[in-house]
Amino acid sequence: MVSKQKILIIEDDKNISKLVRYNLEKAGYDCAAALSGEEGLKLLGKERFDLVLLDIMLPGMDGFETCREIRQREALNGIPVVILTARAQEVDRIVGLELGADDYVVKPFSPRELILRIKAILRRGKAEEAAKDILKAGTLTVDIPRHTVTVHHRPIDLAPMEFKLLATMMGRRGRVQTREKLLSDVWEFDAEIDTRTIDTHIKRLREKLGKAGELIETVRGLGYRFAE
Repeated sequence: MVSKQKILIIEDDKNISKLVRYNLEKAGYDCAAALSGEEGLKLLGKERFDLVLLDIMLPGMDGFETCREIRQREALNGIPVVILTARAQEVDRIVGLELGADDYVVKPFSPRELILRIKAILRRGKAEEAAKDILKAGTLTVDIPRHTVTVHHRPIDLAPMEFKLLATMMGRRGRVQTREKLLSDVWEFDAEIDTRTIDTHIKRLREKLGKAGELIETVRGLGYRFAE
């Protein structure tokens, strides 16, 4: 029997939490719920989850702090995080993505769209696990089966979306990738997403890769290219 993928919902509004849980369980997922960031982190320390749905406006530790903590803990860093929030301002979206969130969904939301986004993120994870490639460029190495990135043999911690973006660009080195193409291929979802999402992730990738980040070139007016 194939075990169901498990999702943790961190949401202090019990009605929204119940709505999300109902739709996810109907779609075939196992779910657990937490009412605060602290409670969510405790559950993450005890159980294995495949994805976290995270509200921003939480009592005590807010969603941004919770996301930062997840990305800083080695045991949790690889878990995809989807922010689900009523805060629709661009600055909030940028902060969430810079902290390592894989997607940002604004309330009110379509349960069907949310499930499609979750399926796309979890499907990407399976595809990466099944891949057999090791990509190299200078001192930069991306080991897809092991889901690791190193520069000068020094490990670099990347969020799942950052890893997917880097691996996609390295696999297409020398070819210009428009923002729209990267959004379609990396996010695997055709809904309208702000193309500045890509700029945010590229900026963060370059910072984490240090000198090797210069291999990601900006092609003015078009998008980005990984140097040959």
